[in-house]
Amino acid sequence: MSIVTKVTAQRRKGHYNIFLDDHYAFSVSEQTLTKFRLLKGVELTKDQVNEIKDAEKDSKATELAINYLSYQPRSTAEVRQYLTKAEMTENAIENAVVNLQDLGYLDDYNFAKLFVKNNLQVGKDGPNAIKQKLGRKKVESNLIEDVLYEIENEAWLEPGLRLIHSLVHQQGKLSTKEIERKAQQKLLSHGFNKELSDLIVAKLDLKNDEQDQLIALKKQGIKVYKRYRNDDSFTRNQKVRRYLYQHGFSGNEIEQFLNGEIVDLSEIDEY
Repeated sequence: MSIVTKVTAQRRKGHYNIFLDDHYAFSVSEQTLTKFRLLKGVELTKDQVNEIKDAEKDSKATELAINYLSYQPRSTAEVRQYLTKAEMTENAIENAVVNLQDLGYLDDYNFAKLFVKNNLQVGKDGPNAIKQKLGRKKVESNLIEDVLYEIENEAWLEPGLRLIHSLVHQQGKLSTKEIERKAQQKLLSHGFNKELSDLIVAKLDLKNDEQDQLIALKKQGIKVYKRYRNDDSFTRNQKVRRYLYQHGFSGNEIEQFLNGEIVDLSEIDEY
């Protein structure tokens, strides 16, 4: 049997040193101090001392986790990983997680909802990319599916438009079809499916201005014509046709260029 002979406050707020039989024994948080009523004169058995030390490990793990969560929301797996790196015991980690779940600080469903909401407001990811990111945070797939199921297709328009908006400035440099193709590719690579990509591209502010299309045809045509100028005329024209067609120009526009209606091909070096 040991007796608490002294309790002193540490410089660290909310933490105390416990002395048993006039010797320093261990430190505890205010939560542990209050829970076990560690006052001067209290008698403790060896089992009670061990129980207090275990409770303090739990308290420390919970304190670390709350501090970690104060910076931004986290998944349960992220908190577990953080506490593991902090060298908390498995038992302390499990107790801290359960405690935080009971307090409402840890909830993977709400975490996933907040993650999706943040992306819809300021992000640029589609649902498939969100699914992958939440999966890497070890959120259960059924929870992810439930959260994404609640989101209407129209809600994905804004993040999609944020992602591809800069392509609007390519008008006059690229054909309208080429801009649309690049937009589709970018959207698909960021987790938007074909249906959503079509909806988003349709909302993109492409005015399909004939003058912009003509300027783009001129720029692209001059570039590719110069690239193959040393080929014989048949081979050169075939390569120019293929290049311009692959970059979204119509057959009529391509023939206009090759017929010299856009620029004088005999003076191509002037450009």
